[in-house]
Amino acid sequence: MGRGLFAGAKMAKDRQKFRWSDRRYKKRMLKTRERHDPLGGSTQAKGIVVEKVGIEAKQPNSGIRKAVKISLIKNGNKLTAFAPGDGAINFIDEHDEVMVEGIGGRMGRSYGDIPGVRYKVIQVNGVSLDEMVRGRKEKPVR
Repeated sequence: MGRGLFAGAKMAKDRQKFRWSDRRYKKRMLKTRERHDPLGGSTQAKGIVVEKVGIEAKQPNSGIRKAVKISLIKNGNKLTAFAPGDGAINFIDEHDEVMVEGIGGRMGRSYGDIPGVRYKVIQVNGVSLDEMVRGRKEKPVR
């Protein structure tokens, strides 16, 4: 690579060309997150509960992780969200409005021993699910 007196333009051009080998730059420029992410690039989204499901944990763990299938309000996408907390699923009913966010796994992928679940429920009908599980708040009647 030339580093001479008039090499600035070539160096700038090369830098632009080789930035495409950076995974994060490529994702950002091609807007793949906005295109493929059910939440549309946002951190949280509201949805309506379609059904409650139990998901079997991956090996070597055993147990049924409680989750809900959700239809998002903003774009109609369907996704599965985990209900964190002991007995949290009892506070969620069908047709409730829930707020979901990423579960905190590696780069938007699933977390821990729950296969194929990338999101978790944080609010039910505008009230924090964590507060309801701890017994601090009642679930509002709609």
